[in-house]
Amino acid sequence: MTSLNIENRTIFEGDNLEILRGINSESVALVYLDPPFNSNANYSAPIGSKAAGAAFKDSWTLDDIKDAEHLELAEKNEALYQVIDMAGIVHGKSMKAYLIMMSLRVIELHRILKPTGSIYLHVDDAASHYLKMVMDAVFGKDNFQNEIIWQRTNTRSDAQKYGRIHDVLMFYSKTKVYTWNTVFLPHDPEYIKKFYRHKDKRGRYRLGDLTAAGLSGGESGREWRGIDPSGVGRHWVTPIKGGMSDFIIENNLIPNWPEAYPSSHDRLNALDKAGLVYWPKKGGKPQLKRYLASTKGNAVCDIITDIRPLSAASREKTGYPTQKPLALLNRLIEASTNPGDVVLDPFCGCATTCVAAETLGREWIGIDLSEKAVELVDSRLKDHHGLFGQIIARKDTPKRTDMGDEPKSIAVHKNVLYGEQEGHCAGCKTHFEMRHFQVDHIIPKNKGGTNHESNAQLLCVNCNQIKGDRPMAYLMSRLVKRSVQYYEV
Repeated sequence: MTSLNIENRTIFEGDNLEILRGINSESVALVYLDPPFNSNANYSAPIGSKAAGAAFKDSWTLDDIKDAEHLELAEKNEALYQVIDMAGIVHGKSMKAYLIMMSLRVIELHRILKPTGSIYLHVDDAASHYLKMVMDAVFGKDNFQNEIIWQRTNTRSDAQKYGRIHDVLMFYSKTKVYTWNTVFLPHDPEYIKKFYRHKDKRGRYRLGDLTAAGLSGGESGREWRGIDPSGVGRHWVTPIKGGMSDFIIENNLIPNWPEAYPSSHDRLNALDKAGLVYWPKKGGKPQLKRYLASTKGNAVCDIITDIRPLSAASREKTGYPTQKPLALLNRLIEASTNPGDVVLDPFCGCATTCVAAETLGREWIGIDLSEKAVELVDSRLKDHHGLFGQIIARKDTPKRTDMGDEPKSIAVHKNVLYGEQEGHCAGCKTHFEMRHFQVDHIIPKNKGGTNHESNAQLLCVNCNQIKGDRPMAYLMSRLVKRSVQYYEV
């Protein structure tokens, strides 16, 4: 893993692909992205809202350059190439263009994630099934952890179909060993009222069993206080780990619990002495007092119904067209990071991810095409945290520091490249003598490229003149078009 080459509380205005290419590998703990959904809709914030002026068009068209980018993906990830090709056939050119855009960014997001990192991709049903295949191709199907359903509204009437009321979050880890903190929700008041019916000086409690099914030949199967559990095919059990055990230790109800009580009868006696055993007044088997305070609540599950969408009157509301609740981002960040970790949102929009990360003591980076995002980050962090003048706004492309010293000139790689390319131009594939080649940036310097060998190639003079300071996809699209015109003639 490498250290991050960007300061905390930085928000970039610009193309996130170029900016992502300038971030060090394996330096970010969590990525949350809520990208356009290819919904073929136009979004804009209402006049008078905090986000007034923020707008984007969520529709995509396929051009020659995107087609060439698709061909480039074939060299990086054959499965990804096939997914996009299939989507173009089944769903059309717009979906193909959209998936090319997303795939290039997902590849970079995978690169910058730490081995213990995770990513949440927020989508709706416009492209979710295709994006699932893109994520499987880049992150690996075995690193898919959950499809999370978020109920974003209570009801909706859609003509001649079921009302659409949910979004999907796809949760992937980079590896099998990833950061995870179980998040718990408080018990429902009705549940507490129904099951935690008893109460004493320590608070509400319910009755739990002190026996478990199965016979035991040891002390746990023998009689205690006149009660023989083996007579009904059971044996004694006591809380030596988990919530109730932690409750006993934290409140010092039984000193040195459970280490000082090696046998089951010793533990039963200690529990009874501490007033943690309930004896029915009319006789019967003893039971354990399981206090409400010993439970953390219900572990969150993959269907989220307790986080409501923002109402028009909500103090959080900025007017940004696709704004998500802070509570939703708080939950994801708390589950998949630890304090001090770095959170990245490459489509940060109205800054909800940035505000949530700041709230939870995480570092963060935001990226957005709109200058309005910088204003919203600044104003919301002032409102929520009193931060003033601490946001770093940038429009440049960061420079990676994890690849060793960068040569002053890319030309130093010419001899090595000539051997690797076997004397063939990376563009037209024609064989030339070395003197007819020029060393070129695969990704231009103005698009986040470097002078390192991994970003260098040899082009013949003609191809290099056509490409100029544009991406390689531009050259390939021009060469394909020229070839088509030649054969048409």
